[in-house]
Amino acid sequence: MASIFQGVGAATALSSSTSFDTKKFHLSSRRSFSVRRASFFVVRSDGAKMDSGLNRIGGRADQLVTNAVATKADTPAASTASKPGHELLLFEALREGLEEEMERDAHVCVVGEDVGHYGGSYKVTKGLADKYGDLRVLDTPIAENSFTGMGIGAAMCGLRPIIEGMNMGFLLLAFNQISNNCGMLHYTSGGQFKIPVVIRGPGGVGRQLGAEHSQRLESYFQSIPGIQMVACSTPYNAKGLMKAAIRSDNPVILFEHVLLYNLKERIPDEEYVLNLEEAEMVRPGEHVTILTYSRMRYHVMQAAKTLVNKGYDPEVIDIRSLKPFDLYTIGNSIKKTHRVLIVEECMRTGGIGASLTAAITENFHDYLDAPIVCLSSQDVPTPYAGTLEEWTVVQPPQIVAAVEQLCR
Repeated sequence: MASIFQGVGAATALSSSTSFDTKKFHLSSRRSFSVRRASFFVVRSDGAKMDSGLNRIGGRADQLVTNAVATKADTPAASTASKPGHELLLFEALREGLEEEMERDAHVCVVGEDVGHYGGSYKVTKGLADKYGDLRVLDTPIAENSFTGMGIGAAMCGLRPIIEGMNMGFLLLAFNQISNNCGMLHYTSGGQFKIPVVIRGPGGVGRQLGAEHSQRLESYFQSIPGIQMVACSTPYNAKGLMKAAIRSDNPVILFEHVLLYNLKERIPDEEYVLNLEEAEMVRPGEHVTILTYSRMRYHVMQAAKTLVNKGYDPEVIDIRSLKPFDLYTIGNSIKKTHRVLIVEECMRTGGIGASLTAAITENFHDYLDAPIVCLSSQDVPTPYAGTLEEWTVVQPPQIVAAVEQLCR
């Protein structure tokens, strides 16, 4: 671990389109269907129905689960249990991927607040300190700028650190290290240094966590040269993206949504690693391409059930790679459907949706039969009040209304 502290000095020395206004798409139902279990929120989203009066903007959705974070496939429990593999919650899948890489490569280590014997704020690193020791799973003071710089310096010296931000909003305190050092040192050193570091942690709008703890930092980090960004949305891709990020020689920011940690899925027993630059086809369709990621994947899939009942056939793509975009998968879908709806939880101004809109316009404008529509969160601090918090984030009825307007 001496190389970590040697690296601290190194890092410290270097660091002296047409879219809809979501305000027009309001929900008339403010009821919450969330249930608290332990320290997580588990949200019921099975069997949700939408009112047929949703063929206009602002229609009612009396049976809609407005707070859904997951819409599991309509698969009987017995059928799911018979599939090969093992069931894990998303935070457990992240831990399994991390543990496998620590077992495979002794250069992999974890740095952050409470990541050691406490196991991390969402238990992603639980048990790792007991197995690998306090030097490979290093608890730090509450000093994001310092331990992020330490991790970057350790990466320069040959280690592969995973830096956990207890909350992604806290990493704003380390923005200088991430932008001026993490993203640029490979270039500014003339290729002498590689920065194989993973920066990860919970983010997104949770359940009344307040403005400071509801940050979506994708828009902040996307403009930094040299950094890759991915967002996990299922236990399967959480593990696969974690392993791929650790093995990458580039700095990778892995975005995890605070409301998806308790999402359960059966994943393979055998090892697998996903491509960091590849989108996932969630649902094939013909009428419209819906591009989304993270928690909004489940809002889109809930809306898709209603859209199918109304005669629409949406194609849903989880872009996963926020930088760079998988324009091959996205482009092939647009060439088939000729219509695009982007759904994100990121802020409207300068968000991922804005960058994605620009990329599609530059590359696939001739294939579009309608203007690109982007549904984003409101450009306001996230309110603490639950009913107001819901109104700032895109909800399934807005997605239904947007698709209907696009496909007229």
